[in-house]
Amino acid sequence: MPPSHRKRSRRPLVLGATVVAAVLAGCLLITVPGGASAAPSGLADDFNGDGYRDLATGAPGAVAGGKAKAGAVVVNYGSSSGISAARRKVTSQSSSGVPGASETSDRFGTELAHGDLNRDGYGDLVVGTPLEDVSGDVGGGSVTILWGGPSGLSGGTTISDPNASGHDAFGQSLAVGDFTGDGKADLAVGSTGKDVWIFKGGFTKSGGAAGKLRFDAQIESGPYPRGAVQLAAGDFDDDGADDAVVGSSAGNFVYRGASTGPTLQTGVGTGYAGALTVADFDRDGHDDLVVGSDFVSVTDQTAKGGYATVFYGGTAGVDTARSAVFSQDTAGVPGTDESHDSFGGALAAGDVNGDGYPDLAVGANFETMGAASHAGNVWVLRGGASGLTGTGARSFNQGSSGVPGANESSDLFGDAVRLADHNKDGRAELSVGAGGENSDDGAVWVLRGSTGGVTATGAVSFGASSVGIGNSGDDPMFGDVMSGS
Repeated sequence: MPPSHRKRSRRPLVLGATVVAAVLAGCLLITVPGGASAAPSGLADDFNGDGYRDLATGAPGAVAGGKAKAGAVVVNYGSSSGISAARRKVTSQSSSGVPGASETSDRFGTELAHGDLNRDGYGDLVVGTPLEDVSGDVGGGSVTILWGGPSGLSGGTTISDPNASGHDAFGQSLAVGDFTGDGKADLAVGSTGKDVWIFKGGFTKSGGAAGKLRFDAQIESGPYPRGAVQLAAGDFDDDGADDAVVGSSAGNFVYRGASTGPTLQTGVGTGYAGALTVADFDRDGHDDLVVGSDFVSVTDQTAKGGYATVFYGGTAGVDTARSAVFSQDTAGVPGTDESHDSFGGALAAGDVNGDGYPDLAVGANFETMGAASHAGNVWVLRGGASGLTGTGARSFNQGSSGVPGANESSDLFGDAVRLADHNKDGRAELSVGAGGENSDDGAVWVLRGSTGGVTATGAVSFGASSVGIGNSGDDPMFGDVMSGS
C-alpha cells in the first residue's frame, strides 16, 4: 500500500486598497470590497471573476467551529502582483451558507477540484470530505460545491452520494471535465468502490447536477484508500468529449468520454497512482496524460524513488506505445534516485516561460535534503515540440537560493504543486505546498515564472497562521492539497 499520509483574460477593475476582515461562524474571511463588478472572466479557477486566476489550498487538519481537524479551504486571490497571504478567503463547514457542520476529524478540504459548473462565468470550487460521517454512515464521505461570485466563494450545494451503502469515502477523488461532450462542465466523483459517478452539467445552486451517469472501473474496491484514488480529465483523442482517467492501487485506466457515459479505452501503467495531470505538452492538439508513481513496489525496477510517465495522446486516444519515463535518473533531471523519495507524488502542468508549451512540475515530498529526511523537493521539466524533456530541468527546495525557509525533517515540501498564471504576465507561477512545515502547521510557496523558466527571485511564502488558520495545538496541514495539482 502507499505511504499512509497520501490519499491517495480580461483586464480587471482596479479595486480599493482597503481589505475588510470579518469573523463569521468561527471562520476568518477576508474579502475585497465590492468584488468584481464587470462581466466575470470565465476562467475555471477565477473564483471572484476579476480576470486573475486564484489559488485554492486545503488545510484538512484545521480547527473550524471549535472542532479539531474539521478542515478548511483557503483561496488566495490572483492580482497584478501575484499571490499574497493578505488577499484570501477561508471557508469551512462553519461558514455561512455552506452545507453541513464542522465536526471533529471531518477533514473538509482533503480533495479539491475547480470549474465553472453553473456557467455563470465564475469559477466554482468542489470540496471532497471523504472521512465525513453522513446520516449515520461512518466515513461515508461528502462532496460540496462552493459557488464563485463577485466576492469570491460564497454558499454551497451538496452533491448527494447515489450509492452510499455500496462504498465509503465518497469524494476521495474528484475531476471536472466535459465527459459527455455537450459543452457543459461535468463532475466525476470517486470513492472506495469500483463505481465512479459523473454528475452532469448544468448545475444549479438549488438543485445540483442536471443528471448522473455511473461507470464501474476495473479497479479494486475495499477499505480507504482503495477504489478510485485519483481522477483526471483530458481529451486525448480530440473528439470534443473529455476522457476520464481512474487511478487506483491496482493500476490506472482511461475511459473514453461519450454522451452515454465513459467506456474503457486502455490501461496505463501497473503501479499505484500517486498523482495524475493532463496537458498537451507537444501541442499536437491531443491532450497527454502524466501518471506519477511515487510508491514503488520491490518488483518495479523503473526507479527506486518514484517516477512520472507521460503517455501521449493521439487520434485513437492515449497511446501506450508512445510514452516516456522521468525520474532522478533521467538525463538533465537534478538529484539522485533513492528509495522512498516519493518522486511523482504531486504533479501539475503549466507554461512557466511563455513559449506556448506546457511544462511539468513534479513533487517528491519524502526527498531527503542533507540531514533533513522527508524535507521534500520539486522539479520543473520543460515541454516542447517533441514533448517533455529532462534537458534544462530545474530543482527547488527550501535550501535553494532565494527560496524562503530552510530544509527540515518532515516538512514535506512538494506535498502539492500547482502551475498557473496568477498575475497575467503570460507565464505560470509555481505554487508549492508543504503540509508538514512547522510541525504540520503547513505552508505555501509561490515562485514566479520567467522567460528562463521558474525563478526563486521574488519568491513568497506564508504559513497557516498568516492566512487566518490557527494551530490551537492541532495540525492544520495547510498546503497538503491544491486544486489543480
